[in-house]
Amino acid sequence: MDEAAYAAARSRMIAEQIRARGVRDQRVLDAMNRVPRHLFVPGAERHEAYEDHPIPIGFGQTISQPYIVAFMTEALGVEPSHRVLEIGAGSGYQTAVLAELGATVYAVEVIEALAIRARQLLDELHYANVHLRAGDGYAGWPEHAPYDRIIAAAAPDDIPRAFIDQLVEGGILAIPLGVINQQLHVSRRVGGKQETIGTMPVRFVPMIKKA
Repeated sequence: MDEAAYAAARSRMIAEQIRARGVRDQRVLDAMNRVPRHLFVPGAERHEAYEDHPIPIGFGQTISQPYIVAFMTEALGVEPSHRVLEIGAGSGYQTAVLAELGATVYAVEVIEALAIRARQLLDELHYANVHLRAGDGYAGWPEHAPYDRIIAAAAPDDIPRAFIDQLVEGGILAIPLGVINQQLHVSRRVGGKQETIGTMPVRFVPMIKKA
């Protein structure tokens, strides 16, 4: 496929997979339309980049289904003034979508090879508002806390305490929880605790704790 074909596929993805399923935030739709998702997908699977399912990116990890990326991004309500912590950067695709919204993004990826690959691609695409490192996602990134928003693309059993501690009062967290029957939890920090805003069934890879 050439770039024009990828752009057409991206437009169909926005219309048929995302807008048609209820995502209405135009800023999110525009951001996803600007990010060349196919570049974040391994070459052999690049023809599937704009299809409605997750795609393996190596090391037992995946790039999330486009609709889920859009849903979680809309749920966060990211503003250009925000500092966002992303756990499980993977290929860097969600990172790029957050960066397109103007936020300063601090992304953590436990698998060093994926972190190196994602950082290189994000640099090539000139995302100057992104900081990405390899590390233990369970610890967050305390040096740059607090964050206005936190998003996780891997599922622990429970919300790590570090995430709550590193979130501003009134800040929003979106994270999948559980092993078998996972639920995406979207919550707001109120009085040092997380108050649930909404949930939905999802399927993510488990969150890995760095040895």
